[in-house]
Amino acid sequence: MNLVKQRSETGVGILPPTEAQTLLALMHARAEVERLSEREHLFSTLMGAVNAVLWAFDWQAQQMIYVSPAYEQIFGRSAALLLSDFGEWRNSIYPDDLEYAQQSMLDVLEKGAVEEREYRIIRTDGQLRWLSDKCFIARNADCLHGPIIVGIAEDITEKKQLEGELQRLATIDVLTQSSNRRYFFECAQREFDLARQYATPMAFQLLDIDDFKRINDTHGHQMGDQVLQRVAQCGSSVLRRGDLFGRIGGEEFALLLPGCQPDLAEQIAERLQREIQRLVFTSPDGQRFGVTISLGVTYLTASDPDLSAMFARADAAMYTAKRLGKNQVIVA
Repeated sequence: MNLVKQRSETGVGILPPTEAQTLLALMHARAEVERLSEREHLFSTLMGAVNAVLWAFDWQAQQMIYVSPAYEQIFGRSAALLLSDFGEWRNSIYPDDLEYAQQSMLDVLEKGAVEEREYRIIRTDGQLRWLSDKCFIARNADCLHGPIIVGIAEDITEKKQLEGELQRLATIDVLTQSSNRRYFFECAQREFDLARQYATPMAFQLLDIDDFKRINDTHGHQMGDQVLQRVAQCGSSVLRRGDLFGRIGGEEFALLLPGCQPDLAEQIAERLQREIQRLVFTSPDGQRFGVTISLGVTYLTASDPDLSAMFARADAAMYTAKRLGKNQVIVA
């Protein structure tokens, strides 16, 4: 018969087999608990160090069953509230993105995974943040209780801001904050195609700052830059919703006015001319001066084969304005 020795205050004792087995089992269980506790502590430490929200969602119960510590940092909301009420997740989504966020989660049931999923959230402090939230069906989930969707949500706000800034820099003229030449003509071409397709009116205007080289030579290039900036501000001020304004050359700017009848287009041109004529500049040496523009206006006709035909007419009208003494509007 197997016996186990046990030390006591009176010496070494002998345990019966049943008690010995129980003691060994308890010792083994204690070691297993300690091992699991260490693993749980390690897991919690790792989850706390991950700068992304790991989550698990019980689709049948419509309940979030796990969310990592990063949730409270990124969402600025209570994890306990989310685990008790899935409506807390819906409440955090930016209203314009809620339908997409819900539909894309539904899509994972058919596709098994959705990796291209980006939407905005509103933190409780009012901050608007962008998330990339990839999700998929957990393969080892108990099918009897419905699918478990797991995912990882990363804060990509800085990435989105950088993309937006790169897009902005690719489409604007940095000095004047107007559309640059490439972007202006890309947009103008789309508007031209729509106007031709639906037989709607459209006007095109081209302006050039009179004697701009003399301004640079007399007052310096920094002063010339100020002139360009102020002229661009005047151009932006006369725009209606949907109009385009851009710097297409050194001192040349263009306006495209979709849906604009001839009478209104001429009024806009004359207003722009007056606004620019009112500008007053003071050079570093104290000299005060003003600027004028020569402006050519034209309209879409049924015979225009492309946008370049309108541009050519506006350009010819602008140079006619210069030949006739500058500071005027010519319609072609």
